[in-house]
Amino acid sequence: QVQLVESGGGSVQAGGSLRLSCTASLYTTPRYSMGWFRQAPGKKEREGVASLNSFGSTKYAESVKGRFTISHDNVNEVFYLQMDNLNPEDTGLYLCAYRRVTSGSVPSPSTVMDPYQYWGQGTQVTVSS
Repeated sequence: QVQLVESGGGSVQAGGSLRLSCTASLYTTPRYSMGWFRQAPGKKEREGVASLNSFGSTKYAESVKGRFTISHDNVNEVFYLQMDNLNPEDTGLYLCAYRRVTSGSVPSPSTVMDPYQYWGQGTQVTVSS
């Protein structure tokens, strides 16, 4: 079982920056992918914004390309989402998710919810204009 805890959310003005952290309770396995998702206020669906895998390959949603950067500190087992030039449309609950694969190929980074087995509770990001 992998437990994920997000932190780093807050309230910022448009144009500002935040860095979100996702701490995993266990050491990550050799084959994994990890993603950041967000859920806008009043919406049920979650939008994938960034993902990386154990090869270091990354994938970003078009809406955040050039502004968000996903990374992994494999010493401390922390995943980060650096968010720059934030705008009000970035407001939402940000959640991290983890997919562990025990055999076969390393999964590709994915901004789709289905492959992920473990989810954190989220951290709130509010961007004001």
